Amino acid sequence: MIEQTVDIPTKDGFTTTFITHPERGGPHPLILFFMDAPGIREELRDMARRLASVGYYVMLPNMYYRRGVMELADLPPLPTDETWARMAGFMNSLTIDLVMEDAAALLAYAEGQAAASDGPAGCLGYCMSGQYAVNAAGRWPARIAAAASIYGVSLVTDRGDSPHLMAQKAGGEVYFACAEIDRFAPLEMVEALSQSLATSSANAEVEIYPGVEHGFAFPQRPAYNRDAAERHWERLFALYRRNLG
Repeated sequence: MIEQTVDIPTKDGFTTTFITHPERGGPHPLILFFMDAPGIREELRDMARRLASVGYYVMLPNMYYRRGVMELADLPPLPTDETWARMAGFMNSLTIDLVMEDAAALLAYAEGQAAASDGPAGCLGYCMSGQYAVNAAGRWPARIAAAASIYGVSLVTDRGDSPHLMAQKAGGEVYFACAEIDRFAPLEMVEALSQSLATSSANAEVEIYPGVEHGFAFPQRPAYNRDAAERHWERLFALYRRNLG
């Protein structure tokens, strides 16, 4: 496997991006991997490596670069309540438009890389970034052929860029994995998402993972559930295989 960390230029500076892909057999289909609220860490790099190991060019950008932060674990320790408040501040500093500007820069960078295919691409987002993955699919329907939101938040909002609307603009397949126990995306919201997509022509699936909590796919989280996590990997690999090759 090939790994590198690259500072990719954006409109607002440089996003430090972890890139990994197989050593042989390229060019490889591109997958944009958007981080969750706790930010870049080895846990996410390992997940990017797992994706890359089956044949993809995976880009994991630091989305907090505008705040001058790389890894939250490197910040001075605070009491638990203050730590959560600090993370919420970083998370709330992002908007869909800002993240789409960064995604455009990532796509442009990948176009110049021999190891990255210029064909159908995928994207993936967990927690706060599920909405970003779905928005990328709706923003670039001819480029993003497969998008996955894993226990994403803000699934149905009154904004024009709500995931339930942007999934209907996607040119490819969209997959929503939702935890049955999730205060950030309660079942009422998931049901509203399902109903909206069912009455549209969107190529989308909403799957509820029974008995598990928000964060079930992260090995270092208390909510980790091995069976559900492995099911989500099975779904991701099949999604990208169908649509990216």
